[in-house]
Amino acid sequence: MNIDFAAVLVVLTLVTGAIWLLDILMLAPRRARGPSTLREAGEARAVAAKLPWYVDLSKSFFPVILAVLVLRSFIVEPFRIPSESMLPTLLKGDFILVSKFAYGLRLPVLNTKLFGNGQPERGDVVVFRYPREPAVAYIKRVIGLPGDRLAYRNKQLFINGQPAPLTLLPDNPAEPGYQQFDEQLGEANHYIQVLADGRWSLIGLWPGLQPRREPDGAVAWEYQVPEKHYFVMGDNRDNSSDSRVWGPLPEENLIGRAFFIWMNLDCITFNGRCSRIGNHIE
Repeated sequence: MNIDFAAVLVVLTLVTGAIWLLDILMLAPRRARGPSTLREAGEARAVAAKLPWYVDLSKSFFPVILAVLVLRSFIVEPFRIPSESMLPTLLKGDFILVSKFAYGLRLPVLNTKLFGNGQPERGDVVVFRYPREPAVAYIKRVIGLPGDRLAYRNKQLFINGQPAPLTLLPDNPAEPGYQQFDEQLGEANHYIQVLADGRWSLIGLWPGLQPRREPDGAVAWEYQVPEKHYFVMGDNRDNSSDSRVWGPLPEENLIGRAFFIWMNLDCITFNGRCSRIGNHIE
């Protein structure tokens, strides 16, 4: 079961804030009302000072919950990488930070943009609400912007008719069976990996790509990104559920831009990879 943590925070903030306000306006004056003697007045003040448990909890937790809600909704939000779809850039178990204001500030839960005109750039690593299950957060790299004409042949991207430059990297023993490349998307450079032998199957590709097989057996497709949508792919190109599988990403599903690795699960469990802490995400 996937829990919408933002919705939980909003509900807790509203409930604890409402109880706190109710106590200020009604409950506290009622507890201290009506003493007829000095002794009764002292007893009334003592009773008023002893808050009901639900008021005490609300007054203690409301500021904390509100601060966390504001931080996660408008400034920065932590995420954990759950899969290997972004290898070699991000490893399963990486804990990352996501800038929530990079593409404009949005209301939590409703996701309505308040202000800001920032838009993803080609090559950005973005976190977003999965279009088929919005309660689930996905992370991928922006490949195509609105209006871009994309093509994919022999495991190389073509953007608006121009090939995305690839530079083969030395063999990586950590990922046997894969070839790794330095890929350039505009001004952005990053690493990707593809299967060294074998071709991505046509099975599972989104029909809107109109995929086909080339004479040499390779899979190819072409697509133009619609307005207010983005085309996203994982850096682990042959092991990623992305826009090739479920279609373009609507702009309103964006959560933010991933920019920093602050922890790795293997480091916490003393299994290495502590060197990843503090790395910027390219």
